[in-house]
Amino acid sequence: MVSIKGGRKRLLTGAVATAAAGLALGAFVLSGTANGASETADAAGRAKHAKPTIILEHGAFADGSSWNGVIADLRADGYPVVAAANPLRGPASDAAALRTVLDHVKGPKIVVGHSYGGNVISAAATGAPEVKALVYVAAFLPAPGESALELTNKYPGSTLPGALDPVTYQQADGSTATDLYIQQDKFHHQFAADVPAGQAALMAAEQRPVAQAALDEKATTAAWKTKPSWDIITTEDLNIPPAVQRFMARRARAHTTEVAASHSVAVSHPHLVADVIERAARATVR
Repeated sequence: MVSIKGGRKRLLTGAVATAAAGLALGAFVLSGTANGASETADAAGRAKHAKPTIILEHGAFADGSSWNGVIADLRADGYPVVAAANPLRGPASDAAALRTVLDHVKGPKIVVGHSYGGNVISAAATGAPEVKALVYVAAFLPAPGESALELTNKYPGSTLPGALDPVTYQQADGSTATDLYIQQDKFHHQFAADVPAGQAALMAAEQRPVAQAALDEKATTAAWKTKPSWDIITTEDLNIPPAVQRFMARRARAHTTEVAASHSVAVSHPHLVADVIERAARATVR
């Protein structure tokens, strides 16, 4: 386990290009670049050292913009990035949506999930050979048969229920369903206590609701059982208690990093999150 208190060290990489010179022979001048075999070898070398695509899956009460700082760091270090849109309707259907992204993006991939997004990546990455590693960010790592709500209540510490704003509505078939928001006046304290108040207010206004049924839906598969995983544990989290996060990380034998941060660690500590993702990439993609 790594405990983080300091800043981020940046690594700069570069490339050197070479060209072949011309050769003069009598009245003929032969000149050009590398021959076809050399060009093929060069292309193979570039492919061998290409960096994996980072696929980011946000969780409940958030959207893709929650990864903005992380994306900036990853791109600066040469990683292609896709921040997928999570429908937040249920682990199985959300995983099916994410799997379309995973299947569309070719080559090796590192898949990252925040919060409820951990449920989604655990399902979507199952049976996806090009997914080389999973990174969980203050996230759920459910085993088959477990739900997000069940795991949250495994140990005390979550104050989320008292901060929720449920909205019940009628569906097209006449049945009713409930979406869950966080009350905007409680969002800063509950979800993003270490984020500046003004920024947290914007996040509260932009939050996307999660279906209440999604938090009760049980997992049917767990990609972390067969793929290497990394886990960022947030010790000041009021949504998923740190004790729950540690339990899941130990069970998954994840490489763990603990940080004194709120649930919105990707917003408050983007450099740390990017570093852990890059560590997973370097360890699993050669």
